[in-house]
Amino acid sequence: MGYYQKKNQALNEEKVTRVKLPKEKEVMGIIEQRLGGNKMMVNCLDGKSRNCRVPGRLKRKLWLRPNDVVIIEPWELDNKKGDVIFKYRPNQVEWLKKNKYLESEKTEF
Repeated sequence: MGYYQKKNQALNEEKVTRVKLPKEKEVMGIIEQRLGGNKMMVNCLDGKSRNCRVPGRLKRKLWLRPNDVVIIEPWELDNKKGDVIFKYRPNQVEWLKKNKYLESEKTEF
C-alpha cells in the first residue's frame, strides 16, 4: 500500500526546485513556427525573431512544438540564427511566469 501512495503523491505534486536560466549570451524565446527538419522560428525576449536549429546531439532528445519556451544561443557570426539548447517543462514555465522572468506570451510580442 505504501508503494501506491508514494506513486500517487508524485503524480499530484510536481515541485520545482531548480530552473535553468539563460547565461551570458543565451536568450529565452518562444517557438513560433516549425520550418521542417530541425529548424524553427523563435521569438526571443530581446525582441528579435531568429531562425534556430536543434543541434544533432539534442535532435532526438528534444521534441519541440509551437508555443514551447526554450533557451537559445545566438550564433557569433550571424545574430539572426541560433541553436536551441534547452526546453522548459510546463511546471517550469509556470515558475518563470510567477517569478516575472517570463510574462504571458500574448503581451510579450
